[in-house]
Amino acid sequence: MSQMIRSLLRGAMASEIKKVPIPRKGVDYRGKVVLAPMVRSGELPSRLLALHYGADLVWGPETVDRSMIGTTRRYNEITKTIEWTRKPSQGSKSPPDDVKDSIIYRVHPDREAGKHIFQIGTSNPEKAVEAARLVAGDVTGIDVNAGCPKPFSTHDGMGAALLRTPDKLCAILEALVKNIVPEYEIGISVKIRILETPAETEALVRKLVATGITGLTVHCRTTPMRPRERAIRGQLRMIRDICHEAGVACVMNGDVESRDHAATLISEFGVDGAMIATCAEKNSSCFRAGSEGGTAPWEQVVEKYVEFAMDVHNKFGNTKYLLCQLVPGKSATYRLLQPCKSYAAVCEVLGHAHLLERAREVDQAIGIDPESKAQQAADKSAAKAGQKAARKKQEQQQKQNNASALAAGGNSARERANNKKPLSERGVTAQKQQQGQENQKSPSPIADAMLQPTHDATTAAAEASKVTLLEGIISS
Repeated sequence: MSQMIRSLLRGAMASEIKKVPIPRKGVDYRGKVVLAPMVRSGELPSRLLALHYGADLVWGPETVDRSMIGTTRRYNEITKTIEWTRKPSQGSKSPPDDVKDSIIYRVHPDREAGKHIFQIGTSNPEKAVEAARLVAGDVTGIDVNAGCPKPFSTHDGMGAALLRTPDKLCAILEALVKNIVPEYEIGISVKIRILETPAETEALVRKLVATGITGLTVHCRTTPMRPRERAIRGQLRMIRDICHEAGVACVMNGDVESRDHAATLISEFGVDGAMIATCAEKNSSCFRAGSEGGTAPWEQVVEKYVEFAMDVHNKFGNTKYLLCQLVPGKSATYRLLQPCKSYAAVCEVLGHAHLLERAREVDQAIGIDPESKAQQAADKSAAKAGQKAARKKQEQQQKQNNASALAAGGNSARERANNKKPLSERGVTAQKQQQGQENQKSPSPIADAMLQPTHDATTAAAEASKVTLLEGIISS
């Protein structure tokens, strides 16, 4: 009986999922459907749009530690956002004071409160901590990017390159847990990809969950795989089990299409949450459950996005890029958006007359002058054309002055090609030249024979006999 009770107790204990403590200002990833970190598609207006449609948490785009170090934190009274800025170097260690500050990162402290995760790109524990300190007081968590396969990330040992240097990755996580968690009371997490074999993935995950992290997101693709290739979920249950043994939340990523789809996958694989990327980029209302209306028409989503973008004075280039993701490529609106160079022009194309006056104010506030930009574009195009013509002329001059080309007959061959006559004239000219050559020939066969060169006595005797024979023929 006692053995049976012990067995039942062990079963009950095994059924209870262990959970690491969540810091006071941090957030538990369990039960969450979240926006993935995406370059360009993870900027502030995109995050606000995802939250509007029901995303539980939003990841910002990967931000490299070096770009954050040296920034200045400021509060923007107009947009109500916190910004980290620095002066662009423009190749100089001491840029002029009149150069406009570049915004490296920003958050909306009210609209993103308790829901914003800062993702850092790093390959150095010390720099990771230095950069994290700058934002830790304004975000809900710090996530280390160990899954981005793009060269701009991997070339410096960051992103997916960290999967091949697990000791370095663990050192980064341990440094953040040790230095950031006690002071700022937020959690540290990591986002990875699966490795080529389950054994490799298992070894990596066991090391990661022992560093003190509160969450692990796994993108169910290997580093070489691209988004068009279907996600591989064969290793997911094994990763989940290792995370749960350590009390770490396990979030899945890869081909998650909507909140309802996420709920199905969470139930099927027993993971704690799901992260949406591509589908959120195309239509952020995918975060809305079917019972609450489901996916909205793109026209509604686009209008809301434009409002958020203008609220925070988003860079127009980024706004236009996202619009081209949200608007279907086959629609007439997509084609009409291409020449737009201002918020006012976008509102006119979209038929948002009620936003037009506000759009003009935003254009003025961020320094957009459509006519000036058009002229600048024309000047830039003309300058490029001039530079191209100058390069071509220089190349031609170099060829003409190239002694090797002259010796090889390069220019003479070009001259012969240029002086060629039409085919209709070439035949007539050839006939005339042939007739002239025949008229210039010696009238006497004997003379012709005598003109032939002799090389030895035998040849000379033969030629003499030929001349005697010819004379006999002529005299007869």
